[in-house]
Amino acid sequence: MTFLHAVVLGIVEGVTEFLPVSSTAHLILTSHLLRLEQTEFQKTFDIAIQLGAILAVVVLYARSLLRRFDVWLRVIVAFAPTAVLGALFYRVIKQNLMESIPVVLWALLLGGIALILFEYFHREKGNAVEDPGAISFRQAFTIGLCQSLAFVPGVSRAAATIVGGLLLGIRRKTIVEFSFLLAVPTMAAAAGLDLLQTAPSFSGREFGLLAAGFLTSFVVALLSILWLLRFVQRRSFTLFGIYRILLAVLLWTVLV
Repeated sequence: MTFLHAVVLGIVEGVTEFLPVSSTAHLILTSHLLRLEQTEFQKTFDIAIQLGAILAVVVLYARSLLRRFDVWLRVIVAFAPTAVLGALFYRVIKQNLMESIPVVLWALLLGGIALILFEYFHREKGNAVEDPGAISFRQAFTIGLCQSLAFVPGVSRAAATIVGGLLLGIRRKTIVEFSFLLAVPTMAAAAGLDLLQTAPSFSGREFGLLAAGFLTSFVVALLSILWLLRFVQRRSFTLFGIYRILLAVLLWTVLV
């Protein structure tokens, strides 16, 4: 991996982390298109640069939702299923699923179809939950279970949590913001666990590559979050569903 590769992957992470398209899938597919060897460092890099996207959430929400204890109680409840299941299946996911291009492409394709069907049939109710602090603990736990589906590369964490929240009767902007906040403990735990296990073996140059990817993903994620918040006020996620399907079909002919 070169520093140019690190910047490219940082851009991909920053753009896709909070969109319903699966950042993990995009990082895996981009790495294959760039012909980067799937070494232990490469896998850790793909996970660790998500910390840059987390920092973007912290910066944007430091003066609002991050200070609300009632909201964080619900985020912790939602994080619990992911924490338990992630600890149990961490090695299986990293060593097997993250290396399977067919799994990634099938997940992108089926997820795209699911997004389109959901947007076609879903109608938001007038009494939908507007405030993140008003989300019930039961709803929060269910959202966390939905997030756990994203252990499969290609299943978008953002899409799983947002669609789950919409089905539970939460307003679109509210669940999008809750999904941002839920990403903080989720990705921090995933990246932290991975770095604890692999970082001692990295060279100074590899830490430099991580820093380049981290900073790039942070800057790009800031812009991506602001864009998405405006987007959801006017549009559905149907376009993202179409994009996922087209991407899966196109890359199936290239990579499989």
